[in-house]
Formats: sequence, C-alpha cells, structure tokens
Amino acid sequence: MNFLLTGVIFGLSAGFAPGPLLTLVISETLQHNTKEGIKVAVAPLITDLPIVLFTILIISRLSTVDIVLGVISILGAAFLFFLGFESLFFRGFDIKEDLKKPQSLKKGIIANFLNPHPYIFWLSIGAPTVIKAHQVNAMFPVLYLGGFYCSIVAAKIILAVFVAKSKHLLKSKLYIYTNRFLGILLLLFAVLFLKEGLEYLNVI
Repeated sequence: MNFLLTGVIFGLSAGFAPGPLLTLVISETLQHNTKEGIKVAVAPLITDLPIVLFTILIISRLSTVDIVLGVISILGAAFLFFLGFESLFFRGFDIKEDLKKPQSLKKGIIANFLNPHPYIFWLSIGAPTVIKAHQVNAMFPVLYLGGFYCSIVAAKIILAVFVAKSKHLLKSKLYIYTNRFLGILLLLFAVLFLKEGLEYLNVI
C-alpha cells in the first residue's frame, strides 16, 4: 500500500466533501474574505491532534488481537462505503441551504471537535492505517499523516479561493465530478478494508 497516496486520497475526499467545517469555510469567505475562510480551513491541524493520538493509543493496544482488528477493519469498510456512496451521488453544494451566519475560527474548531466524522474515521480507518504503516517503515506514518493533512487543508483552501471568485463553483460539474471520482476511490478502499477484516477473522 502506498501510504502517501492513501493519505492524499483520504485527505482530498474529506476536504472536498460537504460538512460543518466546509460550511464555515464558505461562510467566512463569502461574508468576510478569503483570509478568514483559510483560517477556518486549517482548523483540523488544531483539533485533530488529540483525536489522532487517542485513537492510535487505543488501536495500538488492541493490535495484537486479530478478531478486534477484523471487526475494526470491517467497521472502517462500512464507513468508507458510506462516504463513497455519499460522494458518488453528490449533486452539488447548495449555499442557500447550508450557509450559516459568520463563524470565528474558535467556533470552527469547536464545530470540528463536535463533528463525529473525525472520531469515526480515525478510530476505524486512520489509526489502523498509521499502525500498519509503522509496521512497514517508521517513516511511513509521517508520509500518511503529511499527505492526509496537506490534502484536507489544501482542498478547503482551494475551495475558499475559488468560492470568493465564483459562488457557482459549488454546483459546477468540475466540483461534482471530482467528488464522484473520489467516491469511487473510497469504494475501492472500502473493498480493501473489508478484505483485510475478513482475513483477520479467518473468513477468507
């Protein structure tokens, strides 16, 4: 597995997908300026550290039990299937429906902390991948995490810059098909996680 590429794909998928943080990025950009949108875009760099460390600590203590790893991998596959199908049937981001009042970076951080997706992702997908990467090479977790966070932040910054120039981007074919392509990649990863989970459980 190419851990850098895996991190980039997961990061882009999370970065371009509609959600609370992306809504705040768009809100700050439209009602203030691009700089304010970028401030919100970097929120995961602040909020995710304790989540990442906590989930890695938990999974590392369970990494010697195959049945636990099998169940976690299957849960990760289920979450990836959900995200993949969500992206595959994406039809655009409706600003009028999703736009909220201006939010500060502080509120953006709080919103990300309260969003269940990072917790589910790191517990079922992110942390197991980091541990797997470390078992191959001590530098691979750095590549995975670097690829993931550079991509997720870059994706939201790119959207902030382009939304400032054109509100129609979020319903454009380019944005829709980018999400759908990433959805297909997520479904492929879901199959890989499902296969690994079944192998841990000695089903295949």
